[in-house]
Amino acid sequence: MAQTQAGEAERLTLKTKLAFGVGSAAEMIALYSVSSFALLFYNQVLGVSAAWVGLALSISLVADGLLEPVVGSLSDRTRSKLGRRHPWMFAAPIPIALALFAVFSPPAGLSDLALAVWCGVSVSCMRWAMTFFHTPHLALGGELAASYLERSKVMAYNSFFTFVGGAGLSFVALTFFFPQTPAFHNGLLNPGPWNDFAFAMSVAIVLILTASAWFTRDRIPYLPKPSEDTPRFSLREFFGDVAKALTNVNYVWLLAGYFFLSMMLGLREGLRLYVYSFLWEISSSDMRLFIIGSFIGYVTAFVFAAKMHGRFDKKRTAIWSAVAYAVIPGIPTTLGLLGVLKADTPGLLPILIAFATAGYAAVSILQISIMSALADIADENELKHGVRQEGILYSTRALAAKLDQAIGTALAGFVITLIAFPDKASPGQVDFEVLQKLALWDGVLAAIPGVLAAVCYGRYRIDRQAYQTTREALAKRRSEAFEAAGTAPTPNTGAAAPAPAE
Repeated sequence: MAQTQAGEAERLTLKTKLAFGVGSAAEMIALYSVSSFALLFYNQVLGVSAAWVGLALSISLVADGLLEPVVGSLSDRTRSKLGRRHPWMFAAPIPIALALFAVFSPPAGLSDLALAVWCGVSVSCMRWAMTFFHTPHLALGGELAASYLERSKVMAYNSFFTFVGGAGLSFVALTFFFPQTPAFHNGLLNPGPWNDFAFAMSVAIVLILTASAWFTRDRIPYLPKPSEDTPRFSLREFFGDVAKALTNVNYVWLLAGYFFLSMMLGLREGLRLYVYSFLWEISSSDMRLFIIGSFIGYVTAFVFAAKMHGRFDKKRTAIWSAVAYAVIPGIPTTLGLLGVLKADTPGLLPILIAFATAGYAAVSILQISIMSALADIADENELKHGVRQEGILYSTRALAAKLDQAIGTALAGFVITLIAFPDKASPGQVDFEVLQKLALWDGVLAAIPGVLAAVCYGRYRIDRQAYQTTREALAKRRSEAFEAAGTAPTPNTGAAAPAPAE
């Protein structure tokens, strides 16, 4: 089976990068709504056991993760006038929106167990629908650019719009739907606005995802496509695709690193609003100010990640950003555990925002590094197996992440239960010993998987020289293939795609 190759233009237009990146904003609106708000909504607003909700969310992650590689393989083998990725990207937005609305609109009168089941089923449907956009979208990002650093720039747009989606969601939610009121110091505990919030976010998702697919469709003629002898999708071909990906040792180490990183992310995301609301007693209005830290952090990564890859390479950048992200966000809660910081400490909010800024910068640089490195691994696999596997590479990585994030999410729910955190609690009324245990888990124990991720990234072996050697070997192979066939490259088979400089 031969695999054609995209054009090797060194620079993409600003329009293409923006259109690709904006898709991750809507992805984050959907996924962040669930990862950050669902546990709090079902536990503190509806009164469902945190352990049950955490288990339901974890099951949804596992179910979705198992679908990821299937969609990746299916996407890699899709033949259509819209290419390999865009048919799925156009089909997914409306199902995503409907499922997200259902998550925060359970029928009245359900028992606690039925509510937990509703949460698990509706979140699973939302995640399944999102996979049919998310996996082809990430694969599209991996194949838009061919150069070592241009790939990092493309993924910088992906990371920046991830911030836009997450921060924008938080700001809009806390400003317009869950503001502080006389009845609710923390507006997130107000049961009234959740339906309106879900409807607004669902509409935004449809509009943004559709725009991302529409405004990147002009790149379709210049993207890789399956060769005529590529077998159709089947279980046999699917398992063969996964086996090819897992024979790459660099890929396996990236998977292992992402596995540990996702455990930390799942745990901290599940505990974050509890820490803000009950340990630091921050009002929902003041929570909006964390957008300042996330904005500065993600802009820093957007500007400097590719420059760091040029100076230090992707491997070292990934190692140190993983260590930073494991340690820095947990420092304030560790200081809270030791009694150095308290809810009434003067200047507490700016201190927390400063640490959050450094954490956001670290995780964004790490995300850009790993996503860019996966495109380099796709080159290695094409050289070894003669097939472009962006879909299977990004999706199998997502499978590992979601299986492990499921562990972290379930752990967050069980931690809330283990430390005897009260249901429907009020800020300022939670026992101090319970808050200390919450700080221990968020500040100290959650950092351990992040440090292990950095160790795994240290085993990655592709540097700029290895990348260049692989690209030269691929170029030679393609040239020999065209000469043997007596043809010249077409836009679909290796010609440089038109990409005027920004």
